[in-house]
Amino acid sequence: MAALKPTRFTARVLWLGLVRDRGAALASAPVERITCRFDGVAGEDHGGATRASCSRVLDLHPRGTEIRNTRQLSLVSAEDLAATAAAMGLEWLDPAWLGATLLLEGIPDFTHVPPSSRLQAPSGATLVVDMENRPCQLPAPVIERHHPGLGKGFKSAARGRRGVTAWVEREGPIALGDSLRLHVPDQPAWPHLDAARQS
Repeated sequence: MAALKPTRFTARVLWLGLVRDRGAALASAPVERITCRFDGVAGEDHGGATRASCSRVLDLHPRGTEIRNTRQLSLVSAEDLAATAAAMGLEWLDPAWLGATLLLEGIPDFTHVPPSSRLQAPSGATLVVDMENRPCQLPAPVIERHHPGLGKGFKSAARGRRGVTAWVEREGPIALGDSLRLHVPDQPAWPHLDAARQS
């Protein structure tokens, strides 16, 4: 019995980008097509089978510990990005300033799709949603260069709207204009989640 349920929800790829060297710049460079491989997106500096642990998992691993890389891609939605920009008093935010890999349109409340959901491209390339990508201050200096005085407002404005991190389950290309089908885990929400979060 299938454990993942195909849904009627699809996301159209509006923008693609690569962060080629995180040490040089957070911002991603726009491209028309990406090649997804098991170790991430070809030419993307967030790739690799493993990564150094960061602030998101400090309760589990000391910073810098080698762990499995489930943060190969950063996915954001046009709807969430527009709401973040409005909360900052801006007309728009460039997904490149956030170091995004994909900008998608069409899935409501995209940042909160269930972990372990899949997004599948026409080529068969499949991305697994790891979890919500919590906003941080890294995009602030990039935004500040374009909108002086507003960069520091990004973290609070993006809360609950920063998109998700993902990793590659099946290899293949993804291109501008592709429609990605959302598949969600076919299981109920864990009824003890609120209690677990309070412990």
